[in-house]
Amino acid sequence: MNNPFMLRALELARKGKTSPNPMVGAVLVKKGRIIAEGFHAYAGGPHAEVVALRKAGNKARGADLYVSLEPCCHMGRTPPCTDAIIQAGVGRVFAGMKDPNKLVQGKGIRALKAAGIKVSYGLMKDECEKLNEVFVKVMKTGMPFVAIKTAMSLDGKIATRQGDSKWISGVKARDFVHELRNQNDAILVGTNTVLKDNPELTCRLKRKGARHPARIILDRKNRIPLKAKVFSNGKTQRVIYVSGPNLSAIRKKSLLGKNVEIIIGKTGKSGFDLKHLMKNLAKKDMTSILIEGGGEINGSAVSAGIVDRIYAFISPILIGGHQAPGPIGGMGVSKIAKAIGMKNVNVKQIGEDLLVEAEPCSVE
Repeated sequence: MNNPFMLRALELARKGKTSPNPMVGAVLVKKGRIIAEGFHAYAGGPHAEVVALRKAGNKARGADLYVSLEPCCHMGRTPPCTDAIIQAGVGRVFAGMKDPNKLVQGKGIRALKAAGIKVSYGLMKDECEKLNEVFVKVMKTGMPFVAIKTAMSLDGKIATRQGDSKWISGVKARDFVHELRNQNDAILVGTNTVLKDNPELTCRLKRKGARHPARIILDRKNRIPLKAKVFSNGKTQRVIYVSGPNLSAIRKKSLLGKNVEIIIGKTGKSGFDLKHLMKNLAKKDMTSILIEGGGEINGSAVSAGIVDRIYAFISPILIGGHQAPGPIGGMGVSKIAKAIGMKNVNVKQIGEDLLVEAEPCSVE
């Protein structure tokens, strides 16, 4: 059941740009009226509860606090929120969900109860967990939340037989993709995408607060020219280059000179070990990654079981051709019964294109 105060907390939480921290909103209520509210604006900044309490001042005493995530009880970049709540004399706390961080995980709730504050958690739990699905994934698995974006023709082609792919989707669909880029920490592409398209991988939203995600470039055989656009603006847009084992000293020096971070990727017979790479990226505070590569890297990601969501645009055009590639490469399954199913499927029209948003079921 929706609660108007928790709904407001969720609305406030979405205003923050908090990665790698969770998005959190807080609302203080007295006699059925909101007296103060706040949200966590950025990592390292004051938490939502503290912002609301500062605004309320002495009025916070005896008030109800609605917060989308269990208040923290440990010293991080900022002091524990539980201490501030207790000192302010809040009467009751309604938390949307428990914090999956090992440093909290119910300890915040217990600290508040020990101080005599009535605590209830689980109010609009599903909505709160959905809001912070990225944070939850990282805390529970040590892996970033990974999405694939692909665009295909009505007959399932992502390019012509000669590799031309500009533009399969329409203008409104491409605008949506820039919204996705703005929401994610990084865009990941492989060698072929850079060699064929020479993309900039920037976010072209004009509004205030829009950000360029980091660029993660997979180049196992170290073939991408150093003059490629993905290596430009290294001082203003983070670039992480994932190389194979045979990276020359000269190439390494040139990349470092462009402010490019280098990871020597773990490789196997079929390419990079993507699970190993994702754990490495999570340690670099890359919590959400959007894959915008071709069929081979998409296929590898799906086979590795690292994909949490797929955004597939279907454009009302026909390309045809036996050699024209599809969105998922690799060997594929041998039987339809082994095909990877989808859940939470949502379909909507964006301009002339259809967007199918879905989550892969677990790969057995």
